[in-house]
Amino acid sequence: MPDADTNAAEADTGTEAPERSRPRAVLPALCATQITSWGIVYYAFPVLNARITADTGWSTAVTTAAFSGALLVSAAAGIPLGRVLDRRGPHLVMTAGSVLAVMAVLAIAAAPNLATFFAAWLLAGVAMAATFYHPAFAALTRWWGPHRVRALTVVTLAGGLASTVFAPLTAALADHLSWRATYAVLAAILAVVTIPAHAIALRAPWPPAPPQPGHLTAEGHHGIARGRPFLLLAAAFTLSGFAVYGVVIGLVPLLTERGADSTTAAWALGLGGAGQTLGRTLYSAVARRTGVATRTVALLAAGGATTLALGLVPGPIPFLILLAVLAGVVRGNLTLLQATAITDRWGTTHYGRLSGLMAAPVTVAAALAPWAGASLAQQLGGYAVVFTVLSVVSLAAAIVAIGTRVPVLSGPAPKAGDRQPRRLPSGMGER
Repeated sequence: MPDADTNAAEADTGTEAPERSRPRAVLPALCATQITSWGIVYYAFPVLNARITADTGWSTAVTTAAFSGALLVSAAAGIPLGRVLDRRGPHLVMTAGSVLAVMAVLAIAAAPNLATFFAAWLLAGVAMAATFYHPAFAALTRWWGPHRVRALTVVTLAGGLASTVFAPLTAALADHLSWRATYAVLAAILAVVTIPAHAIALRAPWPPAPPQPGHLTAEGHHGIARGRPFLLLAAAFTLSGFAVYGVVIGLVPLLTERGADSTTAAWALGLGGAGQTLGRTLYSAVARRTGVATRTVALLAAGGATTLALGLVPGPIPFLILLAVLAGVVRGNLTLLQATAITDRWGTTHYGRLSGLMAAPVTVAAALAPWAGASLAQQLGGYAVVFTVLSVVSLAAAIVAIGTRVPVLSGPAPKAGDRQPRRLPSGMGER
C-alpha cells in the first residue's frame, strides 16, 4: 500500500487540459531535440576526449575542466532562464539555445588553443541551460498540466537514447575522421534537427500559470525555497548528481582500465542509456506504489548500490556492461524523480523558478564530478576506487532525503490536477 505521501500526480487524474494548451507538435519535437542535444553537446565528449588529448597534447584533467566549466555556466544560466520560462515559455529560450549550441560545437571543433577551447565550452554551457531537460520539463509541466508525468516520461524515454545513439555514432565517425571533423559533422546534425524543431513546434500560446495550491499560498516561491524540505531536497539531489555524473563520465575509463577497448566501452555507455529508457518506463508504476519521500530515498540508495557494484566487481567485461545497464535503469528513474520533485510537493505555479534553483547546485556538482573523478583516479590509482567513493556519496544523499517530507497544512482544496494528499487524523500529512 502507498504511504501517506502517495503521489497522486502520476495517476493522470483531474480535468482534461484543453487541446489548445497541449500542442501536438511539442512532444515529438522535444523527443528529437533532447536525443540530439544531449547526444552531441554532452555524450560526444567522453567518447572523443582521449582523441582530443592525444592530438593536442592537452591533459585529460584540463580538457575535462573545460567540460566542467560548461556545466558550471549551465547552472548559473538556469536560474534566470527559469524566470523567463515561467513568464514567456520555451520558444525563444530553446530556439536561441539551439543556435548557441551549434556555434559552440563548431567553436570546439575549430579551437586552435586551450583558451579558445575553454571559451567554446563556456558558450556550450549557456546552450545546455537553454536546451536540455530543464526548459523541456518546464514546457511539458505547463502545457500538459495534470497529465505532465505521462509527457515527461515520453520525453525522458527519448532522451535516455541520447548516449545509445550518439556514443556509438561518435565513435564510428572518429574511427574515420579526426575529432575536429567529427565535431563538425555532429554540429551539422545538431543544426538540422534542433533549430527548426524548436523554432516551429514551440510557437503555441503559453498558458497562464495555475494558481498555487491553497495550503501553500502564504509561502510563495521565496518561502518554499528557504524551507527545510526544499534545502534538504536540493542537498540530496546535489550529492546524487555528483555521483551520477561521475559515473557517466567515468564509465569509459573504468572499463578501459579493466581491459575493454574504446569501442566496447563506448557501447557500454550507450547501453547504459538504453537502461535509462527502460528505467523510465517503470517510474509511473513505482510512483503509484510509493510515497514521494520514500521513493526518493529508495532510488538514491539504489544508485549507490549499482555504483558500488561497478567499483568492486573486476569483470568479466560482459558482466560489467550488465551492471552499467542496471545503473542506467536507476539513472532513468532518478531523472523523472527530479523532474517531478517540485510539482509533487509544491504544485506547478512556480515550477520554472524553483526547478532552476534546485537544478543549479545539482549542475554545479555535475560540473565538478568529471574533473574530480579524473583527479581522484590519478591520486587513488584508478577509477575502481573512485566508483567506491561515489557510491558512498549516493548513500549519503539517500540519508539526507529522509528529511524531505513536506507538511501539508489545512486550507482550501487544491485545484483540479494538483496533488491532493491523504490527510492524517491530526490534520497533518506529508508529501
